[in-house]
Amino acid sequence: MRTHSATFKKAERLCSLKTIGSLFDTGRSFNLQGIRVVYMFSEEDTLLPPARILISVPKRNFKRAVDRNLLKRRIREAYRKNKAPLYDYLKVKNKRVDFAIIWTATTILPSSEITALIEEMIKRLSA
Repeated sequence: MRTHSATFKKAERLCSLKTIGSLFDTGRSFNLQGIRVVYMFSEEDTLLPPARILISVPKRNFKRAVDRNLLKRRIREAYRKNKAPLYDYLKVKNKRVDFAIIWTATTILPSSEITALIEEMIKRLSA
């Protein structure tokens, strides 16, 4: 059986417009080098995954869709590989989190640097 760190399922994506609206209205945020993270903790709900994520790369910074899609793929993959500590933390605290990653840098970073950013983000959310 696969563990939660090996997959990134549809249920782990933040799709609800109502939830996204409340995330940006009432959520807290922090900035890391090149990304802005908006997050909102809530009580654990057994029907939903412990963390749901929204990834956004603004068209203002990258006109070509291939560039935006490349960054979103790299962010998704880095999150998928490194989400286990966040899930463990949420399970211990009996909470869940919805968060959005907004790419604010104007350059395309290599996968290794994006992975380092995502690891730092997970540490900040788990603190």
